[in-house]
Amino acid sequence: MPLASSLTAGTGTVIAAHGRQLLVSVDGETGPPREAVTRGRRSDCCVGDRVALSLAGNRQAAIERLLPRTNLMMRSDAGRSKSLAANIDLAAIVVSGAPPFSEELLMRALAVASVEDIPAAIIAGKRDLREAHAQIEPRLELYESLGWPVIRISASTEPDASLEALMPLMGGKTTLLLGQSGMGKSTLVNLLVPDAEQVTREISVALSSGRHTTSFCRMFEAGKRLPEGSAVIDSPGFQLFGIAHLSRSQLMHALPDFRAHLGQCRFSNCLHRNEPGCAMTEAVQAGRIDARRHQLYLAMLNETLT
Repeated sequence: MPLASSLTAGTGTVIAAHGRQLLVSVDGETGPPREAVTRGRRSDCCVGDRVALSLAGNRQAAIERLLPRTNLMMRSDAGRSKSLAANIDLAAIVVSGAPPFSEELLMRALAVASVEDIPAAIIAGKRDLREAHAQIEPRLELYESLGWPVIRISASTEPDASLEALMPLMGGKTTLLLGQSGMGKSTLVNLLVPDAEQVTREISVALSSGRHTTSFCRMFEAGKRLPEGSAVIDSPGFQLFGIAHLSRSQLMHALPDFRAHLGQCRFSNCLHRNEPGCAMTEAVQAGRIDARRHQLYLAMLNETLT
């Protein structure tokens, strides 16, 4: 993107990112966001980032540098990582009973949020599908007992009640919505942001990503339905949520039901599998730690850094 010779400096917030093509809401400007590119080969900007800019004509800009982040929500595997959003106030994981949500994916997302010190909550949608919801209710109650807020809604059949339930959780905050495909996240976004589909199409065109409107994160102002200052970041539905960037210690400390038993094992390097004198496995056998969560921890363990 060629920039005009007359440049001014500014700061702003990244509201959408597709590779090196970005949209930035510039501080103090009204009107549509600016199209922006990163300098050189830099591609580590993500939605929610605060950035320093060079501003040019025709509502274009270049990102000169990232400003300090308060947090970063990301997922990773052994070969690459994907930054989802930065500087967020809440990570809300959307689950449902139809199709049944993956508890391992939920645990992974909650663990990453915990390591980044990001408050997290669970939004259980499609509550109107009562039989399906009843199947997941015992697991939802377990997560409530461990300290995570669980908001039960039906965005399609009870929109007003759903908004009322979500208001205390999301009002005045920047919330990242996460979830597997099919959990009802798009319906929730459309409830929170009435013109979300139109804005997404406009963003997709601006980012030259055509009709692939679900392949990138994007931020919406949610002040029409939530209090002023509220924002929603929608993210692509996922079927994998890698945690390769976490250490084993970080994973263990991210599980609140594990924390009380850490440091009580016979061996200081215990991985809480089947080692002799393991306080964690004793707690599982005694029913103080949920056996299913311990099994899922074991499935996640080998993916983490040593």
